[in-house]
Amino acid sequence: MKRPLSFALSAALVLTGTAGLGIGTAGSAAAASTVTIDLLSINDFHGRISADGVVAGAAVLAGAVNHYSALNPDTRLVSAGDNIGASTFTSFIQKDKPTIDVLNTMGLTASALGNHEFDRGRADVDGRVRTAAAFPYLAANLYDTATGSPAYQQYSISVIDGVRVGFIGAVTEQLPSLVTAGSLSGLEVRSVVPEVNAVADRLSDGDPADGEADVVVLLVHEGAATPAEASSTDASAFGRIVTGADANVDAIVSGHTHQSYAHSISVASWPTTLKRPVIQAGEYGETIGHLTLVVDGATHQPQSMAAELVPLTNPDKSPRFTPDPKVAAIVSDAEAYAAIPGSVRVGMITADLNKARQSDGSDNRGGESSLGNFVADAQLAATADIGTQIAFMNPGGMRVNLTYASTSAGDPDGNVTYSEANAVQPFASTLVALDLTGAQLAAALEQQWQPTGTGRPFLKLGVSRGFQYTYDPTAARGSRIVRMTLNGVAIGASSIYRVVANKYLADGGDNFTTFAGGTNRSDTGRIDLDSMISFFTAHPTVSPDSGQRAVGVRLAGGSASGIAPGETVTLTLSSLLFSGGEVPARTVEVLYRGSVIGRSIIDPTIVDTTDEVGRATVSAVLPGDGEVGEAALTVRVPGTGTSVEVPLRVRAAAPLAGGALTDGNAQSYSSVSVTPASAPAGTVVQVNVAGHDGRTVTIVGYGPQLPLATAVVTGGHVSVRLPAGYAPGPHPLAVYAGDGSLVGWAPVTVTSRERV
Repeated sequence: MKRPLSFALSAALVLTGTAGLGIGTAGSAAAASTVTIDLLSINDFHGRISADGVVAGAAVLAGAVNHYSALNPDTRLVSAGDNIGASTFTSFIQKDKPTIDVLNTMGLTASALGNHEFDRGRADVDGRVRTAAAFPYLAANLYDTATGSPAYQQYSISVIDGVRVGFIGAVTEQLPSLVTAGSLSGLEVRSVVPEVNAVADRLSDGDPADGEADVVVLLVHEGAATPAEASSTDASAFGRIVTGADANVDAIVSGHTHQSYAHSISVASWPTTLKRPVIQAGEYGETIGHLTLVVDGATHQPQSMAAELVPLTNPDKSPRFTPDPKVAAIVSDAEAYAAIPGSVRVGMITADLNKARQSDGSDNRGGESSLGNFVADAQLAATADIGTQIAFMNPGGMRVNLTYASTSAGDPDGNVTYSEANAVQPFASTLVALDLTGAQLAAALEQQWQPTGTGRPFLKLGVSRGFQYTYDPTAARGSRIVRMTLNGVAIGASSIYRVVANKYLADGGDNFTTFAGGTNRSDTGRIDLDSMISFFTAHPTVSPDSGQRAVGVRLAGGSASGIAPGETVTLTLSSLLFSGGEVPARTVEVLYRGSVIGRSIIDPTIVDTTDEVGRATVSAVLPGDGEVGEAALTVRVPGTGTSVEVPLRVRAAAPLAGGALTDGNAQSYSSVSVTPASAPAGTVVQVNVAGHDGRTVTIVGYGPQLPLATAVVTGGHVSVRLPAGYAPGPHPLAVYAGDGSLVGWAPVTVTSRERV
């Protein structure tokens, strides 16, 4: 509510990022004339009801609520939204009913609506979700387009030891871009700040008819991009909320960006000793926010506010709080229920889809894998309707292989069940779409080579079908990516490409910071497990793609200006094979203008921590009868689908000396003849060149060596005039292609000109 500037403050705001088991709880020495309220907060829980070591699970979360409630009965739990949606299989398979049940059981007081609450559309929120929830879902900035009225409850009031605490809800203004088309039917998303301020002012105007609150807390499903305080006060959407919220908003509990921070932000009209807490508690219930509000018992004015973040597990991953038995029972029942649909078939595979392996059989996150590429294919297919072009998958996001062999009598060879699909990607990660330039794509791929000193020196990204690149593993850091193509077209450095990746990768996880710099970011409203299941629905039987989408190439030969026909070109190749147990191909071929010019045996030895398995060196003489300028070699591994182009520049070879024309090269690339075979000097003859119509060639005469013509072969020949100075006798006429190589030659006999 509106506070007079002269009210006394008993303590300054204390705000920490450390993890305690309680700050300023009722058990501390609070004065009898004050009321201490402990608000616990979660955000972006996403149905993580089961414990996995990092995620504490719902039972431990409820145990934390029990712990604080035992210390202070004036404790309440609130949420900044995304309680459901993008959930793990245990909750996902029951449309998140187990998650709502555990939140009901632990006494959630109020929650903002998040974008993932709308994953199944407005009708699902208005019907099933709100009916199942024993707590109010709040959204001050969502309006019904038909009535012009708020579509949802804008606020709720909790009377805590005589203090009226108002909770206002709001959801990100980007909501329309975060859900599938049609999910927000009949809803208008308005700006957060004016709608929240209007509600806060009504709750603070002294009119009992408006509800009235002594303390106002904003629960907003929007958040800072980074934990830095500057990200909460900048010109971003969240920064505008923090700086634009008026003086009647006492504290802000945020979400959506899965960040961890606890800030104290000055408010212009407040005393300098009192600052507004702004908090977000990470994700998945790994951490809870803890706000302690000390309120004057008579005036109900806030005297002090403190905030901290409290992890729910110890460093050894053991729970910090005693699990609540009622919630534990709900989770246990959900896990048992999930085991039944977990055995349901979602698709079939014809062979293993594997992660990469080290030489000792352990996982190699540095190797390209059929599984990683398959997951990327599925994620691209799941988001192609919103314009994505390339998908990337981080290797650590895949936990197990999809194996062909039967695991039991009820699981035939090739069968893929829900639980098996979920085991591959157990994180239920949201898929995020974003724009990257071609230069940023290259930068992201360069970041596969991890910073010096990291535990894994190289992390190989899975990429979707149609996207390929070559790299030089010996080049300097930052310059290893040689060439990228999308559907055979070279990637342009300044062109914009729509990319999709799971949220972890999109946020710059595993040091892939370039993704975090992408623009036009959008939460697609789809999760990784859903994308795989949808892919199997569209393609009931899946075969591994045995083609490599990245190949190591180092090209040598020729000079700085290019390679001329007849010179030797050498390609040092790597990453020609997978390492996950697939049967290795034996040979690699190099083609030029569609013809094989060289082959080599592939070395299948695994190179640990890298993607260098499948190495070969191919040397070949560059054929002639081509053109100068940009050209390409093709590296192909027969039987696998691996095929990449290696650009090279062809420079012209010098014409041969007369003594180099022999019977052996008279028809190097074509049959050449002269009509007539005999003619006087100074007359025109036809040089016949088979199979070269439309090609530009150069005719060189010998004895002496002179260029006679450069012309397009038309009707199978080129007309040239014999030099007037040619002496009677045989003179070779040689045909050279655009690249300077000898096409062939034939003699013409120069006869004496008859005297009249």
